[in-house]
Amino acid sequence: MTTLHGALLDVHGVGVLLLGASGVGKSECALELVARGHRLVADDVVELEATPEGRAIGRAPESVRHYMEIRGVGIIFVPDLFGPDRVREEISIDLVCRLERWREDAEYDRLGLERGEEQVVGAKVPCLTLPARPGASMATIVDVAAREHRQRCAGVNAASRLDARLRNEMRRS
Repeated sequence: MTTLHGALLDVHGVGVLLLGASGVGKSECALELVARGHRLVADDVVELEATPEGRAIGRAPESVRHYMEIRGVGIIFVPDLFGPDRVREEISIDLVCRLERWREDAEYDRLGLERGEEQVVGAKVPCLTLPARPGASMATIVDVAAREHRQRCAGVNAASRLDARLRNEMRRS
């Protein structure tokens, strides 16, 4: 078992691990997702372990399970504020969303044809780098990322479909 600094949620049945520097907005993003009906697994400290099948499972340490620290508000207990159905004990990690502060000079993926991967306790997990801009709703972006991940797992890839369509149009002209 290992621990890391991040937040872990169940978003549309996808185990989403939010990573990034302190203060980038992981907890605020997680709180907004919980407010929208998704489920918190861990905030701030995520315990990770590998399964015999080679997957990564995450949970919160018992001492801080279901608590969140929100700057300016303080400590909250999610089941008290949102109900017991807004938390979950553990989840398999299916997608890593690495939040980073927006940098003007950085190159961010705009097409999504290929996904990077990150090693999480030995398991290869698809990874997205998401630029956090002031005023941007990172919760909406993470929600869409989870939905899009589910589509890819079902064999539907919008970027590949558009790429094929454009290539066919170019061949015809």
